[in-house]
Amino acid sequence: MGKRNLYLKTISVEEAYDKYYSALNEKGILAKFVEEVPTSEALGRVTSEAIFAKCNSPLFNAAAMDGICVESIKTKNASEESPVILKSGVDYKIVDTGDSIKPPFDAVVMAEDVIEIDDETIKIIAPVSGWENIRPIGEDIVAGEMILESNHKIKPIDIGALIAGGILKIKCHKKLSVGITPTGDEIINPKDNPKEGDIIDSNSYMIKALVDDNGGIGKRYDIVKDDYDKIKAQLQKSIAENDITIINAGSSAGTEDYSVHILKELGEVIVHGVSMKPGKPVILAIVDGKPVVGLPGYPLSAYLAFDLYIKPLLSHEKVSQDEIDAVVSKRLVSSLKYREYVRVKVGKVDNKYIASPLNRGAASQMSMVRADGILIIPQNSEGIEAGEVAKVKLIKNKKTLDTTLVSIGSHDVLMDIVADIMANDYNDVTLSSTHVGSMGGLMALKRGETIIAPTHLLDENNGKYNVDIIKEIFGEGKVSLIKGFDRIQGIMVKKGNPLSIKGIEDLPKYKFVNRQRGAGTRVLLDYKLKTLGIDPKSIDGYDKEVATHMAVAASVASPYIDCGLGVKSAADSMGLDFIEVGIEEYDFAILTKNLEDEKVKKFIEVIKCDKLHKKLDDLGGYGYSNLGKIVNI
Repeated sequence: MGKRNLYLKTISVEEAYDKYYSALNEKGILAKFVEEVPTSEALGRVTSEAIFAKCNSPLFNAAAMDGICVESIKTKNASEESPVILKSGVDYKIVDTGDSIKPPFDAVVMAEDVIEIDDETIKIIAPVSGWENIRPIGEDIVAGEMILESNHKIKPIDIGALIAGGILKIKCHKKLSVGITPTGDEIINPKDNPKEGDIIDSNSYMIKALVDDNGGIGKRYDIVKDDYDKIKAQLQKSIAENDITIINAGSSAGTEDYSVHILKELGEVIVHGVSMKPGKPVILAIVDGKPVVGLPGYPLSAYLAFDLYIKPLLSHEKVSQDEIDAVVSKRLVSSLKYREYVRVKVGKVDNKYIASPLNRGAASQMSMVRADGILIIPQNSEGIEAGEVAKVKLIKNKKTLDTTLVSIGSHDVLMDIVADIMANDYNDVTLSSTHVGSMGGLMALKRGETIIAPTHLLDENNGKYNVDIIKEIFGEGKVSLIKGFDRIQGIMVKKGNPLSIKGIEDLPKYKFVNRQRGAGTRVLLDYKLKTLGIDPKSIDGYDKEVATHMAVAASVASPYIDCGLGVKSAADSMGLDFIEVGIEEYDFAILTKNLEDEKVKKFIEVIKCDKLHKKLDDLGGYGYSNLGKIVNI
């Protein structure tokens, strides 16, 4: 075969990638590269789909301190002048950190605050409030919430979070075997004392190292001379034995560059020739339902082509150790005694990096899973004020921060789903979502710390959502609303509604769990209570706060809480019954000047896409009447 390989047309790097990966996807090849593995053996593997928790962590209300569990109401009047005397087995029980707390006990007194009178009697001189020093069920992980997004490289902390969330097996991208065949009359295997004219095969060893470094299993075959039939036989052997085959070289335009002709005979050549220098003569083919790639012979050409077209099949995340200066979005108070490592989400807003602190509790595995970086508060420092600049050591790739859309505000599981869709359907933009409540999000927007602020704040004066409150905070002409989703809010109760709760008017009769101050759901509750003339203090648990709708659902599913206010999707995910209270408007506040940001345009595209709507329809409790409409305020 003495004819030359003429490049009738080369295509761009991006077009070659899209064309090849589209072909792999259409033929179902990528779907075959998935396997289920035990979570305990998943370190370094890459998730093939988003993973949602199956159970809460903790599974029960647990003591956060060593001490005694008590009924908080019995300690109400305790003081130094009038100590409260408690009897063992009747008024209190000794507990260690992590012990289950069961009714009627609802608080823990720290051991150092207990004064022992005798073996059966103690006294305390200060009251404890309900749920003080108790880790509530689902405080760290709530069943139904996303633990890991798809295409996430699993770290040691992730394994702990997955197992705590009840995930014992996960679907991962398969660890792919890659056969590497070096070809050419001119090359020899590495040896001592090579002579003039010898060209040592170094490429295949570099390529094997690249495969291994990116999560694959490289298998190097011996050199095959430039013989059509021998190369063909070796390729057939490699294709049969491996998930991916690489041939190096023989992809160029020489009369003995047989690769493209052999691949056309054996299968389908999708791309031959890419507009890149070096690396032009790359071949992207499919044979027997498997990827086969012909890499150019020059080392740099081979390296670049591998990085562009083979690495994405093997590795889905690149860990970065970059350090950046970031504006801290929330005041961080710290003890002088310790150096503190604060996990943060990081994104770029108006050309400055914003670091939003995550849960600082030592038991919070999820804060490490979700973190983009670590902010260190030095020993002998009292902390960092909001708005100050601090050093952040990045866990994730710095480049992704420049293309991250920052969202701070109200919580909804749909934000996790939007983030997953954006991460996998858009190569150039991701979503970072931090949940601080609607009012907290609007304040972050005002301080220039977020691009969008999910909000569902009800104006208690007129019963309308978002617009008038935003106008009061920002004035006119500065902020717009991207209209979002209609959500059904209501009272979550146990399956079958055993207490026959009918509505808001029944709340004073039962044990309740509330959302945090500033949350739109809390504002809605206060509005309804005011309308009905109900004193919030009459509700047992009005001051018991949790941060998300899923946490409300988890609390109601426990034996200790009767009801809570939240969205229908959260109730459905925990198998609870739901009493509708009303339809609310979950929208996205944004500075009007940022509406033309490409990341924002893609966010609007995602919230309007059928893929998201299908997932939300499966969850239940969402509507789309004005979706994506822009309202200037």
